[in-house]
Amino acid sequence: MFRRFLTENKPGFVPHRWASLKDAVQWITAAGGVAVIAHPARYRFTANEEFALFTEFKAHGGRGVEVVTGSHTPAEYVKYADTAREFGLAASRGSDFHSPDESHTDLGKLPYLPGQLTPVWELLADRIR
Repeated sequence: MFRRFLTENKPGFVPHRWASLKDAVQWITAAGGVAVIAHPARYRFTANEEFALFTEFKAHGGRGVEVVTGSHTPAEYVKYADTAREFGLAASRGSDFHSPDESHTDLGKLPYLPGQLTPVWELLADRIR
């Protein structure tokens, strides 16, 4: 049914319209959230593109980066911990768990955040107490 009606060149197809980075960060912030770049290694940016992303993200009020995730390697944990420190961002971690058949990491099996990082949840500590 999906392929028959909702894929490109079919009657129900609607092309994706992505929000700008500025709008997305502002909407999250206005809703009381903390904007975080999720699983940055999955985007396959060049070093220059990634630097531009983090620079723009921070300029628009972005406050965190997912450092430890089920889709990152241990080397990428280190890389994005360094990125968090370089840009003054808080760090998050998440398994990206959807189901036992689909996910790369089981719930509760990820390592802790590398040291000397501010966890994102500390930015919200006053709101959740």
